[in-house]
Amino acid sequence: MLGLLRLVVILLIVQTIVYVALSLYSRNVRRQKLMDRWAEMEFPVDQETFVQRGLTRYDNSLRRKLILGVYILPWIAISVLIYVVNFK
Repeated sequence: MLGLLRLVVILLIVQTIVYVALSLYSRNVRRQKLMDRWAEMEFPVDQETFVQRGLTRYDNSLRRKLILGVYILPWIAISVLIYVVNFK
């Protein structure tokens, strides 16, 4: 039982590190794309306002929520693996 607890704690720590890194990377890529788009086109607002509005839309987007799969997919894989090993 102690081994399972250790696995769960270590997996949650690793998942959190990966989630934070992936989230920061994705947000940074989105910010850069918004800045490039603002430079290419003429918008009536300044660059910072345009980027903030775009990032606000990004925070509510499906892509941002899909990053939470970092927490869900490993647990599904472990569950399937345990089922296959024990019951097939």
